[in-house]
Amino acid sequence: MKLALALLLCLTTQPGFARQAAPAQDLSALRSIAEQHLQTQSAGLPGVVTVTVGAVDGRMRLAACPAPQAFQQPGARVMGKTTVGVRCTAPVAWTVYIQAQVSVMANYVAAAMPLAQGQPIEASQLVMAKGDLGALPAGVVTDMAQAIGRTSSMSLAAGAPLRSDMLKSKPVVQQGQSVRVVSGGAGFKVTAEAKAIGTASDGQVVQVRTPGGAIISGVARAGGLVEVAL
Repeated sequence: MKLALALLLCLTTQPGFARQAAPAQDLSALRSIAEQHLQTQSAGLPGVVTVTVGAVDGRMRLAACPAPQAFQQPGARVMGKTTVGVRCTAPVAWTVYIQAQVSVMANYVAAAMPLAQGQPIEASQLVMAKGDLGALPAGVVTDMAQAIGRTSSMSLAAGAPLRSDMLKSKPVVQQGQSVRVVSGGAGFKVTAEAKAIGTASDGQVVQVRTPGGAIISGVARAGGLVEVAL
C-alpha cells in the first residue's frame, strides 16, 4: 500500500503530468442566449424594442453545456423588468437566472380629459401618447378603435393610459329587456320572445327566461337578439 502511494506521488510530480479539469461554460454565451430569447419573444410588439441583459456572476463555474436553453416562468412579462432562466440538462444539470430589461417605445392611447366611470368614450376624449410600454401597466391600449364607443370601469384623470381590462363594450342586451331568441339549423329558423335575466355586450353569453319559465343561455347580439345554438 505504501509502495503504491509513493509511486502515485512520484508520478504526479513528474513534468508534463497534470489533471485534466472539466471544461467550463462560457458565461458570456449565456447572456447572448437570454438576449436572443427576449428578442424572439418581443418580435411582435409594436414600436422600437431595446433588450438589455444584465451581467452573469463571473465567479460562477459551470460545466460546459452543448445546448443551453432559455426559458421564462409562465405568465412572466416580456416587457419591462423580467428574468430569463438558462438551463442545461446534460451532461451536468444546472440553471442560471439572468435579470433583463425590455423597453418598448411606442404610441399608446391616453385620456385627453378626465373620463368618468361608465361614460361612453368618444374619439375627442382620447389622445395618442408615446412612451415605454414596459414601464406602463400591462394591457395598455395602442389603437383608439379599441376604446371608442366603450366605457371605462373606473374614472380616469387626463393623461392616464387606457388599459384593455378596464374597457367594457356597450351592452346590447339589458337586464329585464324583452329580447328575441333566435335558433335554427339547416333550412329552418325559430324565433321566440323572452326576458333577459342579465346584461351583456355583443358576443357575450346571457341567460333569458321564456314565457313558460324556462331559462336558456345564448349569445347576445345587437338589436336585442339572443342566438341559441341547437
